[in-house]
Amino acid sequence: MKIASISSLLAAALIFTTAIPSASAGDAKSVHEFTVKSIDGKKVDLSQYKGKTLLIVNVASKCGATPQYANLVKLQNTFKSKGLLILGFPANNYGKQEPGTNAQIKKFCSGTYKVGFPMFAKVSVKGDDQAPLFQYLTTAENPDKKGDIGWNFEKFLIGKDGKLLRRFKTGIKPDSPEVVAAVEEAVK
Repeated sequence: MKIASISSLLAAALIFTTAIPSASAGDAKSVHEFTVKSIDGKKVDLSQYKGKTLLIVNVASKCGATPQYANLVKLQNTFKSKGLLILGFPANNYGKQEPGTNAQIKKFCSGTYKVGFPMFAKVSVKGDDQAPLFQYLTTAENPDKKGDIGWNFEKFLIGKDGKLLRRFKTGIKPDSPEVVAAVEEAVK
């Protein structure tokens, strides 16, 4: 019984430590203030992306929107030379559509969609265990929407200064004219 309890506590601790801000999410002024874990478990300080335009996406492998991975890869390839970098954050918050381990997710993404952009450890994007990065993203000022993420594959366009520029719902695909125009403007 004690072993199961310790395992549960360790699993909960892992979820809470996958995105550790330098400041609290409420005090953060940009995504550059957060440290997260890569899909391989290494710490990644998001300040290394200063000067780049980011598209942060909560992703899932078993979702009706999963084919958007192909659109994300295409968008990354189109704008990479202009400074766009897509960051994928697997989450199992919606319909349990990301049940796999980080290793399984990595294998799926590279094998099925040839994902070459950075992927991060699975996080929670809503609820009491919401990762601090996503606390920041869902409360940051932007012209589109604040509040909880509606589903998998919501997209957050981040300016070179690390601030949220735009937020796109699941149904707005990465290759839609709206997203492409926003990316073109942000990478200038």
